Amino acid sequence: MRILIVTDAWSPQVNGVVTTVKHTVRELGALGHEVALITPTGFRTVPCPTYPEIRLAIAPGARVARMIEEFEPDAVHVETEAPLGLAARRHCLVTGRPFTTAYHTQFPEYIYARCRLPLGISYRWLRWFHGPAHAVMVPTPAIHRRLADRGFTNLAYWSRGVDQALFAPRQRESRNDRPIFLYVGRVAVEKSIEDFLRLDLPGTKWVVGDGPARASLEAKFPDTVFHGAKYGEELADRYQQADVMVFPSRTDTFGLVLIEAMACGTPVAAYPVTGPIDVIRDRSAGVLDEDLRAAAIAALALDRAAVRRYALQYSWSAATRQFVQNLMPIAAPATA
Repeated sequence: MRILIVTDAWSPQVNGVVTTVKHTVRELGALGHEVALITPTGFRTVPCPTYPEIRLAIAPGARVARMIEEFEPDAVHVETEAPLGLAARRHCLVTGRPFTTAYHTQFPEYIYARCRLPLGISYRWLRWFHGPAHAVMVPTPAIHRRLADRGFTNLAYWSRGVDQALFAPRQRESRNDRPIFLYVGRVAVEKSIEDFLRLDLPGTKWVVGDGPARASLEAKFPDTVFHGAKYGEELADRYQQADVMVFPSRTDTFGLVLIEAMACGTPVAAYPVTGPIDVIRDRSAGVLDEDLRAAAIAALALDRAAVRRYALQYSWSAATRQFVQNLMPIAAPATA
């Protein structure tokens, strides 16, 4: 199958969308599919307000249309609700080409956290964007229920995976600052990081990641160790050295960092909200509680080997086969 994926989120960004697309493209190639990407690379761009790491393409419509027609895909998949995604959506509708979309980010909640825009307005726009898609791929049952309650009718599942070789148990250092409680992710208001940093916990708090709130949080919480953004082996090492990964976000659709931490054997403490409630379905892997401190303390007692075993159910190969199944109905006429 010839598959075209359109995404406004791409390198050098490091986030769940970029990680998911990269692993999916690799797995699609291993399955024998031919994949092309439309990303901001090569387009004139401007920084996204409040999220400057994301570069938004300027007036990409004509070029996106040309790229779609030149590749002649059997299936078009739109990852993001931004200029490139909008341009691909518009061209597919004009030409009668079916397409799928994905719901990666709870933008209504993110926008509300920043400027208090009513959720109903944002969800109305999202229904307009995703409505014509053959399938809107969502990562968890909780997100499926939330969107169904908001009037979405074309929902399908697409789970996530973890690099089980990179994120794996390693030798842990003997340290005098334990227990180490770790946060990994974007350092921004919608991640509720202060919920974690305000906790009265023994040992040390680590924050791995970067973002617009980092400077103010470093000043406000001087006893916290801010490592900045880490990648690859360095990121895996931070997971491996931590005793508990604390995930304070209430707005994530999945939370890839959850399964990355668990694959390293590090248990998770989180709120019982979308993302964690579907990813951590077994108390052997993590503790969910509205009392985040109680969850973090309880997670210290979990067996790291059991946490690792639980994480092994998540693989990019399985997630990608699920993705392909969602494309088959729109690709069938073109491949027949």
